[in-house]
This record gives sequence, structure tokens and C-alpha cells, in this order.
Amino acid sequence: MADRPSVAPRDPLLEPFAIKNVRFRNRIVSTSHASMLDEGGLPLERYQRYHEEKARGGLAMTMIGGSAMTSPDSSWGGGQLDLSSDRIIPHLAVLSERIHGHGAAVMCQVSHLGRRATSYGWNWLPVLAPSRVREARNRNFPKEMDDADIARIVRDYADAALRCVQGGLDGVETVTGGHLIGQFLSPRTNKRTDGFGGTPENRARFGLLVHEAIRKRVGDDAVVGIRFVIDEGVTDGSDFEDCLRLARIFEREGHIDYFNCIYGRMDTDLALAEDNMPGMFQRSAPYLGKVMQFRRETKLPLIHAGGIRDVATARHTIREGVVDLIGMTRAHIADPHIVNKIMRGEEERIRPCVGASYCLYKKVNCIHNASSGRETMLSHGVERASRSLKAVVIGGGPAGLEAARVCAERGHSVVLFEAAAKLGGQVLVATAAAERRDLIGIVDWRASELERLGVDVRTNCYAEAETVRGEMPDLVIVATGGIPDTDWLEGAELCDNVWDVLTGTVPGKNDVLVYDGTGRQAAASCALHLAQLGKSVCIATPDDALAIEMSYIDKSGFRKRFAKLGIRSVVDVRLEKVERRGNTLQATFRNELTGAESRLEASQIVVEHGTVPAADIYHELRHLSANDGITDIAFMVGGEEAAAPEPGSFLLHRIGDAVSSRDIYSSIYEAYRLCSKL
Repeated sequence: MADRPSVAPRDPLLEPFAIKNVRFRNRIVSTSHASMLDEGGLPLERYQRYHEEKARGGLAMTMIGGSAMTSPDSSWGGGQLDLSSDRIIPHLAVLSERIHGHGAAVMCQVSHLGRRATSYGWNWLPVLAPSRVREARNRNFPKEMDDADIARIVRDYADAALRCVQGGLDGVETVTGGHLIGQFLSPRTNKRTDGFGGTPENRARFGLLVHEAIRKRVGDDAVVGIRFVIDEGVTDGSDFEDCLRLARIFEREGHIDYFNCIYGRMDTDLALAEDNMPGMFQRSAPYLGKVMQFRRETKLPLIHAGGIRDVATARHTIREGVVDLIGMTRAHIADPHIVNKIMRGEEERIRPCVGASYCLYKKVNCIHNASSGRETMLSHGVERASRSLKAVVIGGGPAGLEAARVCAERGHSVVLFEAAAKLGGQVLVATAAAERRDLIGIVDWRASELERLGVDVRTNCYAEAETVRGEMPDLVIVATGGIPDTDWLEGAELCDNVWDVLTGTVPGKNDVLVYDGTGRQAAASCALHLAQLGKSVCIATPDDALAIEMSYIDKSGFRKRFAKLGIRSVVDVRLEKVERRGNTLQATFRNELTGAESRLEASQIVVEHGTVPAADIYHELRHLSANDGITDIAFMVGGEEAAAPEPGSFLLHRIGDAVSSRDIYSSIYEAYRLCSKL
């Protein structure tokens, strides 16, 4: 193999930076987020290993404690670090020692949720806020804070910050946004007429008291920053000019060391999706222009994280002086070793963040990195097997690609058969929807890895039993996926499926009824695709709401676009049969709640009901295999390396949708944990 090119010595991402006495070895950080990996509010082994992996991967700093609780009345019901008592200090000490041991800095976000907290969980305490303004997303009615509440919570902030420093952390960061300090700053949520409301100076007063108290408790050496909204983006909130005035007040007081710039608000799912944590409906790095405008008006160092998914964008942002440290938080969930790969000249091997927002749906799980959030169970690096085997993988969808990759990393000789002309399987169908096109990164990254690993990939090759046996395999992995499930439906022959419509195999007609039997993205993407083509679309589901199996980011995005395009929806109805009525089709539904029958007519009916396993080759090979095609569950979830089969025999396993209809993550996770033991 030819020597890899050396990294340019002046790569802006690799230049060091310092805030006070804290030296950052490069410019890439992971910002605070609620990983949901805590145990009773404590950062125990699972939490620590997750952050340690990023430090091991080379970044400059990892921030812990998204929405960490300063006070007993600052809980949304679980999933936050609890900084409200000294019990957390020894655990922070272990965590910080681990992070520092890898050369990275570590800070913690300290916050009071204010009206974002809940009265119906954790300590069951009343929710507090500057004014009695209810948050639509959280739904609690807050008590307006009095002087005693203000004094107590200011002390709680300072105590929480001190615990972080006593635990060996390099500093702390507060947060404005929809949290309590931000609720005081914004005229949308601060209706007070006393010294804490009205003018920018009055609205900033609570935050100033908090930072003054923190600084007194932690001293001058600790770094203290603020995650600061630079524009709420709504007419009744703080616009850019108001936010700039507030920022200058905090700068002038001298208790903070940097701004971590964020945009927008977070009081609804849609606001979170479009402002704070951009998902698949938003372009990459959508707020950099506004951050650059803020940079020209302020003096303190800047951090920014918001849809920075790729190294090229991060490098541009640092090179152009937009910020001093760039947050690649979700990108590090996809690949915690980004910096090390840059330094080794392996930038092309970075596993891409594809913007699927799966990490906001299932803890910090990445849609195509099975190890993230599971560091106590799965390594981010595949260990070499004790012996080299011949492996045949059948199917080039996400499960098959991952199986082939992991087997090759184990040192096995791998052949992959794919019946279609292109690798990708159902991912190719998903990416036919414009808003999901970035999912192709799941396929492209693995195809590149298979080429690097020397896997023998054979497309346009339908594998039959004799073909497989002719390879003399020791391992056979069947990842043949599934086909659209319509056999259950009377009149299914009159209907089309989502695959055919999205890929253009079947054209959409002018009046379409889409039936969504899963609550996943497929049917919603199809409905949106048809409406964007100018079709009249109605979507029906047996669930009590649309998009029930999606993250709130995807769900809110689809709902907004459905509303804009006039896509009608019917919930709580199960499709029973389809009949032809003249020039139209009639669908008969049964209400899930009442059992009442109803009918809808359309020129075209598109049905999504998951898939049926396409596993003929598996059943043909079962009786020939050494294990009768049985994958032992105990071995799958916790076993050691499997014993090699006897000479002349092979072990047979099937994975992914070839077993049952699931999602991309399930297929990749299954492939990884099985093949890493074979």
C-alpha cells in the first residue's frame, strides 16, 4: 500500500487554542447533550466510557451534562446528571481523570430548566419560571419566581459549578435558550415588572447574578462559558440586536470566558428541529452566517455547534475565523475518532453523520454505528479473529455490508453477493426521497471500506445454494432483506407499494391514498414525495398519530410539510380490504377504537406495511449447515468468539430484514455484534 499523504502542518482544525489556563490540543469539541446514559443522575461506567471514547479519538474537549440539574426542581423526569448534591463529585473525579488521561479537556453544562422542568416526575416539585408562561412542549404551568426562589437557585448554580471543579473538570458552561437564564432574557417568557424584567439590563440581571456567584465559588482559573442564543428568530422574542445588547452586558461584567453560540428557541418540537438541532429537513451548518455576524460584534472566544456534520465545513469555519472551537457533537456519535483519522491522513475513512437524527430517538445510538452509547458492550474497533475463515455474505443492504466489513476486519476472506446492480438494498429506496438522500453515506462509507479491506464484491449476482457451496465457506451470512408485505390485505393486487412509487417504477396518480402500517419514515416520505409532485394525497394509519416511530425532529418536520402541502391524515383506522369501484379504488377501514367501518376512495392506493423476509436461500442452506442455521441468542448478546466449524462444513446465520422487518440501526447492530464474534 502506498504511503498516505502527510497532514498539512497548518490544518486549522489541528492548531491548539487556549482559554485561560486550559489548552485545547485542537479546535474540535463535542458539546453538551443529554445522552440518557446516566444511572440515577450519576455518570457511571456507561456514561464515562461514552465520553472517554471521544477523548481517545483525539478531540480537544468533550462536554458532559446536557441540561445537568443544578437544583432538585430542575428535572424533566430523568436522563440528566444531578449536580444538586455532593454525591456526584467522586464520579466526576473518575470521569475527568479518564478524559484528561487521553489529553482532552472536559467541562460540564450546569443549568436550571425553569419552565422546561416537570412537576410530574423525579422530585415532583413545582415548576418555576420568571413569569407564569407555559411552555408548549413541556406543558407545565410554572410558578412565578419570588426573591427567595431567585436567591436559592443562584446559590444552586454556584454550588453545582463548584462540584464540577472539585470533580476535576476544567470548567462549566451555563445555557440560555429555553432554560431558566434564557427565560429571564427573553421578552417572550419574561413579563416581570420588577428589577428582573423590562429593559435588557433588567432581563440580564438574573444571569449576571448566577455568573457572579459561580465565579466567586470556582475562582479565576476555571473556565466559565455561556451557551448563548444570538437570535431567537421570532418577532416577540429577542432578535439579533437585542441578543447582542445582552451579550455585551455579560462581556462587560467580566465573569464569562467564552460564548457558545446557538440560534432560535426550543419550546416546541418544531423549534428544536429547525433552530437548535437541525435534522434531515435542514441544510448543513444553517446558522454560520448569523454566528459570523455575532463574531464581528463581540470580543470573547466563540464556540458553535449546529449541524456541523463534516470535516470540510468544520475546517472552513475555523479557517475563516467564524469561531475558535467548532462543535461536531452528532458527528462524534457517528465516529468518535474523527480527529485521529484526520491526523493519520485518513479523513476519507471518517464514518459520516448522515443527519438521520436517530441519536435523538434512541439515546445516543447512531443509525450506522452500533458501538456508540454501547461502549461497555461493543468496541469501536473490530478485533482480529484467532483464525482466518472464508465467509460468504449474501445481500448488499446495510446488514450485509456491515457483516462483510466486520468479517473482513476480523481477518476473514469475504465474498459478498448482491443480486442488484448497486449496493444499498432498501437504503436506495429511502434515498429516493429528497429529504433522506444523505442516508446514502451509510452505503458509500461501507462500500469504500470493503474496497480497502479487499472484499470480493459481486453485484448482479443472484446467489443460489450451489453457488454458495462452490465457495467452500466456513461462514455464511444471509442478509437478503425483505420484500413489501401486502399478502395480508384483501385486494392487495390493486395496490402499489412505497418502494415502487418512490423509485419511479410506478408513477403517482392525481388522487392518492397512502396507508402507513408502520409509523416509520417510508410512508411519510412517499406521501410527501407525491404531494411535492402536485398530487392530492391522504395518509391513513392505525396509530393514534402520524410518524409514531420517528424522532421528534423528523416527526415535526413531516407534520409541518404535510400541513403546508395540504396532505390530509386519518388516524386510528386499520386497512382491511381494497376493491375497484368504476374508475376508482375503494379502501375499507376498521376504526381501532370503536370498530366502526369507514371507506375512502382514491385513484391509487399505496400500502406500506413493513417487509416479509426474502429468505429462500437461507432455508435451502439450513440442512447443509453445521448449526442448522440457528443463531444462539445467548451467544449473540454476550458470547465469546465462536468455535470454527469442522472442515468441510459451515456455520449459517441470517440477519436484518431477512429475519423480520425492522430498521437500519437494528440491521447494522445485529450484523456487528454477531460478526464481531465469528
